[in-house]
Amino acid sequence: MGLMKKIFNSLFLKELFKGMSVTGRYMFARKITVQYPEEKTPQSFRFRGLHALRRYPNGEERCIACKLCEAVCPAMAIVIESEERVDTNGQTSRRTSRYDIDLTKCIFCGFCEEACPVDAIVETRIFEYHGEKRGDLYYTKPMLLANGDKYEAQIAADRELDSKYR
Repeated sequence: MGLMKKIFNSLFLKELFKGMSVTGRYMFARKITVQYPEEKTPQSFRFRGLHALRRYPNGEERCIACKLCEAVCPAMAIVIESEERVDTNGQTSRRTSRYDIDLTKCIFCGFCEEACPVDAIVETRIFEYHGEKRGDLYYTKPMLLANGDKYEAQIAADRELDSKYR
């Protein structure tokens, strides 16, 4: 009996019509393709993209050179060097003299962002960046500070949303 059923199904091309019915069902369904440069998909405020260093409202950089982000980075993509500096009030404090991130090594895990006690290093929502050479994706302290200055409004809005959901 099983052999007759196999022959019958094979003779009348049952599998072919089954497959064609699936194709026919999706042929007339609503399309979900996004035409990327013109249309953008919604993005979560927790998206982890391009790194940035933030400043305080008075213009001073937030990073206190605690090196926690360097220690916690699993890809060892962050390099920090620090030095003592005299503040405006005459006290000495430690600040970074070098803060480099190699984005070719970075796995965008967000550990550096979570480890930072002063919210100095953040990952923005920016994912549209590229480098034609390896050195183009090596971000130095001035480049990271420029990213922070450029996207500060978006970063602050994302931090506000994140605090509501934690």
